[in-house]
Amino acid sequence: MATQVTVPAVRARKRSAGDPLVMVTAYDAPGARIADEAGVDMILVGDSLAMVVLGYEDTLQVTTDDMAHHVAAVARAKPRPLIVGDLPWLSYHVSVEDTVRNAATLIRAGAQSVKLEGGSKRVPMVEALVDAEIPVMGHIGLTPQSVNVFGGFKVQGKGEDAARQLVADAEALAEAGCFAIVLECVPDAVARMVTEAVPVPTIGIGAGPWCDGQVLVFHDLLGFEDRIQPKFVRRYASLKGEAVAAMAAYANDVRTGRFPSDGESYHLPDDVEAALGLYGSGGASKTA
Repeated sequence: MATQVTVPAVRARKRSAGDPLVMVTAYDAPGARIADEAGVDMILVGDSLAMVVLGYEDTLQVTTDDMAHHVAAVARAKPRPLIVGDLPWLSYHVSVEDTVRNAATLIRAGAQSVKLEGGSKRVPMVEALVDAEIPVMGHIGLTPQSVNVFGGFKVQGKGEDAARQLVADAEALAEAGCFAIVLECVPDAVARMVTEAVPVPTIGIGAGPWCDGQVLVFHDLLGFEDRIQPKFVRRYASLKGEAVAAMAAYANDVRTGRFPSDGESYHLPDDVEAALGLYGSGGASKTA
């Protein structure tokens, strides 16, 4: 049996210490089993479920209860990868007490760690979570919960001051106790600066090749989501197209009488069929 991935094992895997870390999102038990069998290191139950599963336009609509529901579904698959539960918008913004309480909800649902967005201003929340023995993953750069502040989904850290601030934010998060930090939509040179500045792994999404690991959204990399394709997404399959074709074939077989076949139907024993006054297939009455 493969060894369960743990927080200390992830923390120890800076690029110089081994192969890059692999993280993908998943939101249910089938997705978790796919990720597990594929051999990834971490499963992020991301608030991206708002957009790719629940049909919202951004990530701001999901609640802690929503996240706990999906964390629990992933956890029931008992995957080998470390389960990281995303703390949704406004679950860690108001007070330290709210932050710990909401994080505990995700841990009780089956997460082994939580992730929150933001830099230095999140230090009190990170410290409180670590003090409560809840492992924390940071997230800086493009933080989707701040989409209204940024004015859209835009690359961050492009200027000198902004780049230096990202480094400072990452250092503050690592010092506060984050075991890893996601870098989203930042120039590759800035991601390299951050990666070299902190002693914990960086996980890139749209941050170039210099991070200690990479993460992509389940529906993006498998091609279930085909309405938009960010520059940083590589599609490894086109499963939406295959699913549509398969379902259309099913619908056609139903409408033309090819499904279900005799081999896909259950049958009565001949003597029972005779006693009921039935004959042939399809249950037609002898007196019909």
